Amino acid sequence: MNKDIQRFGMTPRLSEAAVFNGIVYLAGMVPERGDTDIRGQTEDVLAQVEHHLKAAGSDKSRILRAQIFLTNIAEIGVMNEVWDAWVVPGAAPPRATVQSPLADPAWHIEIVVTAALA
Repeated sequence: MNKDIQRFGMTPRLSEAAVFNGIVYLAGMVPERGDTDIRGQTEDVLAQVEHHLKAAGSDKSRILRAQIFLTNIAEIGVMNEVWDAWVVPGAAPPRATVQSPLADPAWHIEIVVTAALA
């Protein structure tokens, strides 16, 4: 195991986050519940992003890049409303948003984030 890499939330399959050389890499965050709409799932995922960034020593103002996967690109407007209320004013990161099927058909969204340590 590389001692320069810190891993958080490890399971046999993946880590929720890894830190290397001052950068936090989050796994794809997906909704904890699949029975909510895009608004609820986006709020859920962004709360998870905040939680994992904090645990790794960062925060949402330090996000370097976000990749957002939506199962239905028509839901981007609602997702953007939640995102815009969540993102730190003046610190909106570069972002890519694409339509893609996800591993669980109940999920509407998955977000991958890279951030600098605080």
